[in-house]
Amino acid sequence: MWYNKGTLLVLMYFINGIAFTFDECEESLYYDSEILEMADQELRYEPENLYLSSFYLIDEQCHPLMFELELENPECLPID
Repeated sequence: MWYNKGTLLVLMYFINGIAFTFDECEESLYYDSEILEMADQELRYEPENLYLSSFYLIDEQCHPLMFELELENPECLPID
């Protein structure tokens, strides 16, 4: 998905459909037409969108980077 006016390709993380953080994609993915096509079909996020959604999660004490949360399906998480 694209971030910051379409200048950054990112892997966005969500909790209950609300974006809360992202990882930058490696540079080689910018040359993969299939990845770029998928990113073009997704919503674009701006820093303000991420700020507002993160603030909402913090206000509700549900931000996974700041609060310890009980998981419904911990077996679905990656091992690392």
